[in-house]
Amino acid sequence: MSTTQDQPDSAGLLQARQTSPPPPGIPGGPAGPGGWYGAGGWGEEPPRPTRRRRRSRAATAAAAAVVVAAAGTAWGLAASGAAASASTIFTTSEIATKTDPGLADVDSTLGYQNAEAEGTGLVLTSSGEVLTNDHVIDGATSIKVTDVGNGRTYTAAVVGYNKTDDIAVLQLKNASGLTTVSLGNSSQVTSGEKVVALGNAGGKGGTPSVAAGRVTALNQAITASDEGSGSSEQLTRMIETNADIQPGDSGGPLVNTAGQVIGIDTAASSAFETSSGGQSPYGQSPYGQSPYGQFPYGQSPYGGSRTPSGQPSSGQSQVQAFAIPINRAVSIASQIEAGDASATVHIGATGFLGVEVTSQDASGSGAEGGGTIAGGGQDSTGATIEGVLSGSPAAQAGLAAGDVIDSVGGHTVSSPTDLGSVIEQYHPGDKASITWTNESGQTSTSTVVFANGPAD
Repeated sequence: MSTTQDQPDSAGLLQARQTSPPPPGIPGGPAGPGGWYGAGGWGEEPPRPTRRRRRSRAATAAAAAVVVAAAGTAWGLAASGAAASASTIFTTSEIATKTDPGLADVDSTLGYQNAEAEGTGLVLTSSGEVLTNDHVIDGATSIKVTDVGNGRTYTAAVVGYNKTDDIAVLQLKNASGLTTVSLGNSSQVTSGEKVVALGNAGGKGGTPSVAAGRVTALNQAITASDEGSGSSEQLTRMIETNADIQPGDSGGPLVNTAGQVIGIDTAASSAFETSSGGQSPYGQSPYGQSPYGQFPYGQSPYGGSRTPSGQPSSGQSQVQAFAIPINRAVSIASQIEAGDASATVHIGATGFLGVEVTSQDASGSGAEGGGTIAGGGQDSTGATIEGVLSGSPAAQAGLAAGDVIDSVGGHTVSSPTDLGSVIEQYHPGDKASITWTNESGQTSTSTVVFANGPAD
């Protein structure tokens, strides 16, 4: 969490762009398209070395006049540790000592991308329920979690996730007797109060890193983008802080002076800004433009961070970080724990199709949001396949590169985003009919059985 800029071997934070707040009651937009439906990277590509990325997001924020309703923190009442009095004031080191045992390092293996990613989690129950960001586990084919309190490493299963609000819940296998975090009430947070951010900065593991700061604004609306996957979503009612969170801190706690978690560190602006418009000093990816559109061979983990809108670009380090209020995070986690699936909450394992789709049309225009994409030289609405994983459900159905997926399970697919949203509703073992058009214009339909896939 130092103010020193990251070296070129670490990924950028989730990037945030200033946005206008959505109308009350309207959730943020869905994540952008990306990679395998399941995840990115595939076996027919010549092997490249496994790359590590420290999960976090870059954020662009704008003040949002959104009223935050008070929410209960029932999960905090169930935590094993006694909650500190709000009137108790701890020093930064005391806060770290009190909070560290309830934290966990989350290590995701991105098998289809030949990469690994690191983040942070909050231990909610002594039996090993862990709260983290969805983007920390995005594309994970396996997850290992190291409990800071006892130093043991556990295999983790995904209980469920909400991509729209960037929340995920994990269950550690065969865990017991874990120390939990103390949860506060984010509806009582005030601008200017001192906070401390803790986490797995740089993916180093061990004793969590510490960054002190203050709450600089409340109720912020941001567009958070993940340079690793190219996905983004709009997040509202965020707590803004000047605590210097770093890649790997995602999913970690923002803690008040009573030692209570009031938010989940989620996104930050670029830690280094130049006078030439805010571009990262590292520039473009050393791999060039990827045909796959997925990190590590797609967008650079080093470049692309821009100065938040309305901020001067002076070449100085400027900290603008954002945390999801803990009340909202716990409310979503409770829904996930209850198995209450919805349009935004996915419960359990994710169905895997095994195709990678292009995120741009032939002219380079983005295909998100129902745009037109090319399929073998002819324009089509749908999701154009870049590649098919050998032995996957898609390969067994006869899908091939260049085909355009038109519908899944009777739902029309007009873009890669649509494809991801539709497939996310399926679980391993579910069946669905898929209709596609090949490069010759011939339409085919086949039934697939979804396999086990990445976390989301």
